[in-house]
Amino acid sequence: MTETLDEEQITMLRRAFSMFDSSKAGKIENEKVRTILNTLGLAINDLELEALLEEEDKEEIGKLNFDSFCRVAMHFLDDEDNEVMQKELKEAFRLYDKDGNGYIPTSSLREILMALDDQLTPDQLDEMIGEIDTDGSGTVDFEEFMEMMTGD
Repeated sequence: MTETLDEEQITMLRRAFSMFDSSKAGKIENEKVRTILNTLGLAINDLELEALLEEEDKEEIGKLNFDSFCRVAMHFLDDEDNEVMQKELKEAFRLYDKDGNGYIPTSSLREILMALDDQLTPDQLDEMIGEIDTDGSGTVDFEEFMEMMTGD
């Protein structure tokens, strides 16, 4: 059902999904969906989210595949404007850029990722951080953060 999302949205969702699919099994836990949507800066109604998760997880295994995740996310993306999303991502970045230096140390990013998914192994964390810190600087600037979150 990804055909009603544009290519940019699909790329953004696939990147976010992959980051939280720590076992690379093509499924993420239902609890992580809220975290991902919040991280993307989307306004979420908890009751709607619960209903959508229930609807998509018919087998009640507590996990969604990428297509199901897209259908849930699409519900919250409909009203979302890219400009608004960029503004919200900038706010999220500022929260992590505690010193106001214009970057997040990868050590902070590691803590954030571990807090979001405590099942990640050190090797998985290293791999994720390597993908995000594309210039190998040991820091993630806003451009790298935006690319991580949107796929742009």
